[in-house]
Amino acid sequence: MDTGRVPDPQRYVLTFGCPDRTGIIARISGFLAEHGGTIVEAAYHTDPDTGWFFTRQVVRADSLPFDVDGLRDRFAAVAGELSAESNWQVFDTGRRPRVVILVSKAGHCLYDLLGRVASGELDVEIAAVIGNHATLGGITRAHGIPFHHVPFPAGDPAGKADAFAEIRKLVDAHTPDAIVLARFMQVLPPELCAAWAGRALNIHHSFLPSFVGAKPYHQAHARGVKLIGATCHYVTADLDAGPIVEQDVIRVGHDDSVDDMVRKGRDVEKVALARGLRWHLEGRVLVHGNRTVVF
Repeated sequence: MDTGRVPDPQRYVLTFGCPDRTGIIARISGFLAEHGGTIVEAAYHTDPDTGWFFTRQVVRADSLPFDVDGLRDRFAAVAGELSAESNWQVFDTGRRPRVVILVSKAGHCLYDLLGRVASGELDVEIAAVIGNHATLGGITRAHGIPFHHVPFPAGDPAGKADAFAEIRKLVDAHTPDAIVLARFMQVLPPELCAAWAGRALNIHHSFLPSFVGAKPYHQAHARGVKLIGATCHYVTADLDAGPIVEQDVIRVGHDDSVDDMVRKGRDVEKVALARGLRWHLEGRVLVHGNRTVVF
């Protein structure tokens, strides 16, 4: 589809973190300058609690004499020189990110992402949508995207394990940059959390850490809260406790029913998930322990 959007110039995004010390910024910027790199964005942060330094640098690809693999090869030596504990990545904006979406029956987050991709607002390739119900197959195929139905037999642990094994095979076949749990409503087993660490994003329909687990809107209604929210976070083996990428809230009143809260909450769920996914794919999210820095 031609959206009329002019593509941005190709850029390389370098993210880096290590224990803070004098000279980190000078060494990284000096390395890029040595090779003629033109820095078009730069952000820095030092966490006073952990003493950890973070940076995100964006360089024009055409200003360097080598490709993204060449940048990775050369920067590896710089990262090792700065710290043996360094954690870094290089992203190429010239490569369209690939995403796989996991769904259940609720379609609002999927509809929103499909619309953003179709309009060109979110420039990603949705390689596949996988559902534990067939409900959202029609809308997915209408967008020209493969849909895979993998049912989860109720009360059958062995069958559930087989279903997750099938989902893992389908997801890994696409080597996605992000696996999005768009109201998937299934708890990933620990082995999948480990295999997809730093790539699996979930949208939880609550302002975490409040109201984890099932039926958070019912919990919020029972508690009489005045704000409800949604949280986009990385998936870990601890239920709804992974590093938080984005959150949003909406006000509710004493006369709102649970159904009213569900309806209002869908709006913030969609926005929080779309923002979190975009920031992840743009290399704006740096994870350290159970916290994130979002540039």
